[in-house]
Amino acid sequence: MKNKNPETEQESLYKDLDQMTVKELLKNINTEDKKVPHIIEQQIPKIEKLVKAIVKKMQLGGRLFYIGAGTSGRIGILDASECPPTFGVPHDMIIGIIAGGDTAIRKAVENAEDDKDQAWKDLAQYQISSLDFIIGIAASGNTPYVLGGLEKAKENNIKTGSISCISNGLIAQVADHPIEVVVGPEFLTGSTRMKAGTAQKLTLNMISTSVMIKLGKIKGNKMVDMQLSNEKLVKRAIKMIMEELNIESDLAAELLQQHKSVRAVLLDHNAKK
Repeated sequence: MKNKNPETEQESLYKDLDQMTVKELLKNINTEDKKVPHIIEQQIPKIEKLVKAIVKKMQLGGRLFYIGAGTSGRIGILDASECPPTFGVPHDMIIGIIAGGDTAIRKAVENAEDDKDQAWKDLAQYQISSLDFIIGIAASGNTPYVLGGLEKAKENNIKTGSISCISNGLIAQVADHPIEVVVGPEFLTGSTRMKAGTAQKLTLNMISTSVMIKLGKIKGNKMVDMQLSNEKLVKRAIKMIMEELNIESDLAAELLQQHKSVRAVLLDHNAKK
């Protein structure tokens, strides 16, 4: 049964925002934001199960998909887009899909989130299969676009997770691994780009980073597979090699230039031992 009074739509705990000073606004927003990590902490056992289920699929060659609308969709795309440069994985390994397509990343697409059939059409373009895993993201817990996608996934024997910010939302009832991060009323009533968005971002960070680590995409605490796409990252890579091999920067830079990645440098070094 659909939640009749979703927490994301409850009235703010604060009155007369327009009468507050800037300092009062900032302090009160920060007070609300500080609640989010503690609420996520309560969901760690469920997030753990979700991560293990994703890793199992991806170890077999599956991909991870995020589907969402509006802010939730953008957060999914952000997380997915950061995985290739951070972990050196292919761009089609973790894929973010937003209702309304790429146009909706920058500009809201009218009624896109209300189409219950469109998510599956979007997923079908990627030849999605039971090897893959889908996470539906919806602060309201009831977005038709996300709900329809998860329902069709279930019909096609595709494992799913969900991230929502209400209790007993519809997507949580469909997903195999539902995560409900109930952060309560927003500082600005109904503005789920605030606490709900923060909760979704933090949760996705936890999920994707843990998945990549368990898939062997880091060494120790270093991003040895990161893409060397700018000077800052090249300098970081040189420093990693210096520390790992106990060598000077000039030699580290030469090895990096030769092998093109930190991991390749370390593998070559170990092979010569």
